[in-house]
Amino acid sequence: MIPDVEFRRLQWRCRRGLLENDLVLQKFLAARRDSLDDGKLSTLNDLLALDDNSLWDLLSGRVQSVPECPEPRHHEMLEWLRAC
Repeated sequence: MIPDVEFRRLQWRCRRGLLENDLVLQKFLAARRDSLDDGKLSTLNDLLALDDNSLWDLLSGRVQSVPECPEPRHHEMLEWLRAC
């Protein structure tokens, strides 16, 4: 489990300009906080570095990958996010 300070930073980063992203990310954090390790946190941060529209396209399944996040770990995290 990640420390409280780091978790609060992550919550802040998950606040996005698109409500749809906010809803998915907040639900994910509530459900999976205890399951986030350093590797998963790093992968999530990669996805959070995307602009809002690209992130929503991935979360909604409109696109399957983007050049910024091509690795299998990114696809695994997206599946984990979508499952919440």
